[in-house]
Amino acid sequence: MQRNKNQTAYLPYLEPFEDVNKRVSRLAANIPFIRHNLCPLSFIDVPQQAYECSCQQYVAVQQNLATPDIFRLPHRKALGEVVAAIVRSGEAATTASVRARIPALVPEVDREYFVALTLAEFTALHAGNAVRFGIRPLEFAAWQEGLVSR
Repeated sequence: MQRNKNQTAYLPYLEPFEDVNKRVSRLAANIPFIRHNLCPLSFIDVPQQAYECSCQQYVAVQQNLATPDIFRLPHRKALGEVVAAIVRSGEAATTASVRARIPALVPEVDREYFVALTLAEFTALHAGNAVRFGIRPLEFAAWQEGLVSR
C-alpha cells in the first residue's frame, strides 16, 4: 500500500475528536521530523526569528536528554514495590534487604542489576519524589527518622 506523504494534513477533516482536531493534526505533522531528529515544523503565524530561537532551544534540550534505561521499563512496578516495602518496614536499604524482596517475576539473570538499580533509587530518594513509589510523606518521614535514630 502506498502512503500519501501528506496524510497528516488531512487529519482535521476526519474530526475524530469533539474539539482540538486541528491542533492534533499540527502535532502529528511533526512526528516524522522528530523521528529523524529534526526540529518541529513552524507555522505561518510564527515569526522566523522566534522559530530560529525555538530550534536552538530544541537542539539544546535534545542534547541534554539522557538515554532511556531499557531495563527500568519492564521492572518499573517491581522496583516501586521493593522501594515501598523497604520504606514501610523501616529497614535500611541494603543489598540484603533488596534481595529479600525481589519479586519472582524478575528473572534470575536480571537480579544483580535490579539490586543495583534499587539501591541507586534509594540514594536519590527524598520526600519530594517518594510519592513515585506510592510512599506517603508521613511514611517517608517515619522511615527517614528511624534511620537517623539508629
